[in-house]
Amino acid sequence: MTESWLIRALELSRTRHFIGPAAIGDQIAHAEGFAACWEDEMPLPPQRLLDIGSGGGLPGLVLLTRWGSPTVLLDSMIRRTDFLREVFAWPDAPTGAVVVTQRAESAARRDEYSEGFDLVTARSFGPPAVTAECATRFLALGGRLIVSEPPEESEAVRWDAVGLAQLGLRSSGRRRHGAAFQVLEKVSSTPDEFPRAVGTPAKRPLF
Repeated sequence: MTESWLIRALELSRTRHFIGPAAIGDQIAHAEGFAACWEDEMPLPPQRLLDIGSGGGLPGLVLLTRWGSPTVLLDSMIRRTDFLREVFAWPDAPTGAVVVTQRAESAARRDEYSEGFDLVTARSFGPPAVTAECATRFLALGGRLIVSEPPEESEAVRWDAVGLAQLGLRSSGRRRHGAAFQVLEKVSSTPDEFPRAVGTPAKRPLF
């Protein structure tokens, strides 16, 4: 059963310290907040989604279990992507997932991924400017980037409208589904220079 697989996978991820020590049920509930943000605006599941910095599998494994949409789980750390491939090899694992070990700045320029997703999710990937720059090229026009947010900071403090516009993104607002989430819409094609070379978005953030 897929739900049983999900719980076992997340328990193993927690044992290996790829996700935090909180109760698995609470971590699943947080991940389902990404789905709720999408479903606030979209009547159907995403046709194709990417979980950027997927690491221990959140929210990617939860969203794959919920929707069954073709899903790419991207992380640059070999130990974490090895874990993801391990759990997808279990007999009761869901199908439709691809695990990629690569930096986001590089993966975004692959022909099969550039502007190829209608949903990108990010949980603890990095600061807003880094997350936005690394994610934007993956998104098709009209797609959404949904980012897990700290509860106490405002949208205006974290997400600069001018900086987002450089990347072809526009805020669709801050949402609460238990936790806080920021939703960004891809409104124009990504300029050729973004994302910049590996490490540059963090060294010289746009905002």
